[in-house]
Amino acid sequence: MRKEKMKSKEIKINPRYPSIVDLRNKAKRKMPKFAFEYLDGGCNEDVNLLKNTSEIRKVELVPNYLTEHTCSSMATELFGHTYDAPFGIAPVGLQGLMWPNSPEILAKAAFKHNIPFILSTVTTSSIEWISEITQGSAWFQPYHPTENRLRDDLIKRAEAAQCSVLVILCDVPTFGFRPRDVRNGLALPPKMSIKNMLQILEKPEWALKTLLHGQPNFETLKPYMPKKLDLKQLGEFMDQTFSGRLDKEKIKPIRDLWKGKLVLKGVANEADAEKAIHLGLDGIIVSNHGGRQLDAGESTINPLSRIAEKYGDQIKIMMDSGIRSGPDVARTLASGAAFTFMGRSFMYGVGALGTKGGTHTISLLKTELKQVMEQIGCEKIEDFPNFLVP
Repeated sequence: MRKEKMKSKEIKINPRYPSIVDLRNKAKRKMPKFAFEYLDGGCNEDVNLLKNTSEIRKVELVPNYLTEHTCSSMATELFGHTYDAPFGIAPVGLQGLMWPNSPEILAKAAFKHNIPFILSTVTTSSIEWISEITQGSAWFQPYHPTENRLRDDLIKRAEAAQCSVLVILCDVPTFGFRPRDVRNGLALPPKMSIKNMLQILEKPEWALKTLLHGQPNFETLKPYMPKKLDLKQLGEFMDQTFSGRLDKEKIKPIRDLWKGKLVLKGVANEADAEKAIHLGLDGIIVSNHGGRQLDAGESTINPLSRIAEKYGDQIKIMMDSGIRSGPDVARTLASGAAFTFMGRSFMYGVGALGTKGGTHTISLLKTELKQVMEQIGCEKIEDFPNFLVP
């Protein structure tokens, strides 16, 4: 049994795809254009999308070559659980549209490798099914409903599914303006055009797997949706059902209802971080929604550094948006994050390699991060700030 468990975590990488860039390029070739652009794009002119990664990569680390070093461990304690690596899979909407069955593929890989998987309200698997796959270890990210009844029911379902962490979202007060999605008919309400259908015919593997797994739907929301909803009605349903803007009065009842760990995702400044602490939240994720909401905003790494310096000893501070590789994870941890999350990197992996994509991507990131730790002489994840170039 012990031998089997160790074997299941063995790191194996397909040598044809030794980087996230390789996975992205392969995914682009396999996915219909409208699906890939939904995954890959930001909002407006993609300014903040590009800044996110480029500014993370301005962070530099100092290697200590002549000090004694025994070994490096990626084990990371977070909310009472020790994960095998300091990164997890961020919530991503419409995953099954980008690659069929991808939420299940990634949830299984996350469980196998003992890293957190966050399920989005608007992805294509239900809370209950992902909980079964992960034996209750998944996190859940709800959008904020307009009705308290729906809010309370989603929280009860997450509790019944044994989700240990609830991640509430504050950076979607409005839907981002994404020109690619408008051109491709993937704005709300969505519209499938002849152009989209031709793109599907050009990608037979995607088309066949979609036929096998069925048309993607908002599985978590199915109990609340009217029967036989057409695409136009779907847009109206989403507008009427969810109110994206959070404030203190909306967070307080969630904190009272939810007995597990509560995390606020989308924090972009010190003032909101301080409010999260005063409201009794357990953690925050510094994020700008992957550059998909506000093109004129800051990248994530700069507010992370300020927030971590000011509040790092008062609340768990995590980050997503712009992190693409093991060295990016290292740079983010050195800048003050206790944990990191990635969305696109994992979806590139699944789009490129299908059922093997989740495990491949996790293994690749682990290998890259371990190499950085060994190179600079960092033995524990919490030691990364000691290696930051001032």
